[in-house]
Amino acid sequence: MKIAFAIDSFKGSLSSMEAGNAAAEGARRVFPRAECVVRPLADGGEGTVEALAAGLGGELRTVSVVGPVGRPTVATYGVVGETAVMEMAQAAGITLVSGAERNPLHTTTFGVGEMIRDAIARGCRRFIVGIGGSATNDGGAGMLQALGFRLLDAAGRDIPRGGAGLASLAAIDRSAALPSLAGCEFRVACDVTNPLCGERGASAVFGPQKGASPEMVATLDAALSHFASVSGGDPHFPGAGAAGGLGFAFRTFLGGELKSGVEIVLDETHLADALGDADIVVTGEGRLDAQTVMGKAPIGVARLAKRFGRKVIAFSGCVSPDAGVVNEHGIDAFFPILRQVTTLDEALDKDMAAANLAATAEQVFRCFRLGAH
Repeated sequence: MKIAFAIDSFKGSLSSMEAGNAAAEGARRVFPRAECVVRPLADGGEGTVEALAAGLGGELRTVSVVGPVGRPTVATYGVVGETAVMEMAQAAGITLVSGAERNPLHTTTFGVGEMIRDAIARGCRRFIVGIGGSATNDGGAGMLQALGFRLLDAAGRDIPRGGAGLASLAAIDRSAALPSLAGCEFRVACDVTNPLCGERGASAVFGPQKGASPEMVATLDAALSHFASVSGGDPHFPGAGAAGGLGFAFRTFLGGELKSGVEIVLDETHLADALGDADIVVTGEGRLDAQTVMGKAPIGVARLAKRFGRKVIAFSGCVSPDAGVVNEHGIDAFFPILRQVTTLDEALDKDMAAANLAATAEQVFRCFRLGAH
């Protein structure tokens, strides 16, 4: 028997690989000779760096960068061979900005560019970048400035960092951009389809979450429209408005591919190779609910497994009353792992969660053994 495991992290408790290994332990208690293949799983957001670095035999690196409001911050990214795995939120995330500092007129993606520079200096030429959770609305201008692009006003001076600075943009000098960028590949995990500008654009839809007033939204939207005009990029491309326009910068200036985060992770981990001849596929996440079917990682695994006609089961820390909808999207059965009434702290304890997951998996696979007889 071959069993393939690809479980998303249980936030605040188990990493993706820890969850997969715990479930595999439970399966081996029942089928000691089973071939258990554990692959990392993430959706391009929080936890992607840790999952891919650990699951693909890479390492974590840290670098000091300029944070979204100009203060130094330490950003962590993963390196697997020549591939760097990054989350823009490490350098320009909303969690790095206190309530009073949330002002997308001034927050910058400069630190994202510094992360990329650091990885290039260390030999990386392939990049997987998750762009969720931003505090910025600068169209990726800060990132470009850190990479050597000159964004100039009419007097030939560098424009200020932040979304408001784009209003004074007159020209873009690409000649000083880091030469190594020409040999780099960027795969951008982007799970929104918003354009750069307009009523569905970055400023109108996401700006208020980052502290933008209605007046600021109008200012930022006009600035991004002006940026698109000067750069010659396509502001209507789906995903251009992701992360305050960072998606636009990646595609227009760095040739980045904007794609579903789950699809990128499944590609990079070669999960299809593991599923092709598996008898059972195991997935899951911390909480299964109706939102799981909206592009989250376990559904990505289930859809891939169904291409091969495989049975799919899922484990989760808890399930909501509406979780049954996942059965209509490829997950044949799901099982919460809590085995007794407990406090939240006890449930999230790493050792306790791993034990619960292994024990639940054991009982589920006992059912498979009964079916085999």
